[in-house]
Amino acid sequence: MLEEAAIASVQTGLFIGGKWRDSARTMPVHDPSTGQILCTVADADAAEAREALDAAVAAQPSWAATTPRERSTILMNAHRLLLENVDRLALVMTLEMGKPLTEARGEIAYAAEFFRWFAEEAVRIDGGYMTAPGGGSRFLVTRQPVGTSLLITPWNFPMAMGTRKIGPAIAAGCTSVIKPAAQTPLSILALADILTEAGLPDGVVNVVTTSSPDEVITPLILDGRARKLSFTGSTKVGKHLLELCARTVMRTSMELGGNAPFLVFDDANLDDAVDGAMAAKMRNIGQACTAANRILVHNSVAEEFTRKLTQRMEALPVGRGTEDGVVVGPLIDEAAVAKVSSLVADAVDRGASVLTGGEALDRPGNFYPATVLTGVPDDAEMCHNEIFGPVAAISTFETEAEAVERANDTPYGLVAYVYTESLKRGIRVCEALESGMVGLNQGVVSNPAAPFGGVKESGLGREGGTTGIDEFLETKYIGVAV
Repeated sequence: MLEEAAIASVQTGLFIGGKWRDSARTMPVHDPSTGQILCTVADADAAEAREALDAAVAAQPSWAATTPRERSTILMNAHRLLLENVDRLALVMTLEMGKPLTEARGEIAYAAEFFRWFAEEAVRIDGGYMTAPGGGSRFLVTRQPVGTSLLITPWNFPMAMGTRKIGPAIAAGCTSVIKPAAQTPLSILALADILTEAGLPDGVVNVVTTSSPDEVITPLILDGRARKLSFTGSTKVGKHLLELCARTVMRTSMELGGNAPFLVFDDANLDDAVDGAMAAKMRNIGQACTAANRILVHNSVAEEFTRKLTQRMEALPVGRGTEDGVVVGPLIDEAAVAKVSSLVADAVDRGASVLTGGEALDRPGNFYPATVLTGVPDDAEMCHNEIFGPVAAISTFETEAEAVERANDTPYGLVAYVYTESLKRGIRVCEALESGMVGLNQGVVSNPAAPFGGVKESGLGREGGTTGIDEFLETKYIGVAV
């Protein structure tokens, strides 16, 4: 079978120093659509993780000394290989994570673009030269690799979040140890083989899979030799990691939680707004930090918008991601279904109405249908916590000032969405929103060429864009006497 062949094509050991090796422990990888075990992978302990760090540290001097063009060529090779293997890699992703195959193929293409983008950025690392204002010396400014980096990726975009971190690290001249999420390790393990085939030297990228992330990562942070941590995940875990990194003053990039508002004003093109809401809400079955979490619609257009959105949502087919036509695959695990169910029940208890969906499906796997709630009050738990599921929570507003105030009433600030046909209002509202990214009349903001990241408790630093490589570079000033 194609599914069995796809899983069998992935190495399941630890990737350390360019070699695959077994671990004393193993852990299962489950298919979220059936609950069945797909395979088992290595389950590293602290000692094995330290060996991965040893390999990365040993490879750092020689890798930093490579030319930008060499690093660029390897990334372009990896970009090509990802696209050549898109069907196999997409099937692996669908099996371990659940998203429909169409979305998985899209993610592989998206992931490959990070390699192409940073291949181009690798040869554009610049510096500076100037005369000291008082004369007598010259200022020479160089950009150098920050050093060995620890990369931690989430389960919801298992390939793209890997390339978004590995790409700039390679381009900047940094070696790394990457720890993928325990639920979805296969995509990163497959990526390690792709990078080897692309010509990446031994030890530049090392992969450690584990079911005990704190046991493995904490010693690596406190070791002192790694100089950079890039993490994508929950704000709670991110805060814990920041505390650890403070002990060695480690450079950090944090892409954390979100609570995205989606604002629809009275002059919005409602068909466009519904299209945007579907994209912002249902990408990855709603399991995205960029997902529209609170949909705020002007009173005068709320009825029509809600009717159109509900029609679209209730028509979405639910099923295993490998099935033709499926749009709503399973959530990642039983805990995710329980969380979504609890948030919906809480909103209904507080006065919200269910227009479609609203209950977990009674079938094998972790399925929850596309759901629309209206009249969701601001004190509902889902207005303060990421839903991370296919639930559209709608409430209404009267004035622009009210919409902006409610949108900003959250400790998070990753992304927001605004729909209006007024350019003046669009600019005014986008500037007033406390968010690292805003989609103005568009429901998808992610792009390798754009700086991805948030403000407030949604994170630190940016990934992608012209600033993405800066996270892996240190600025050095050399004063030259003349």
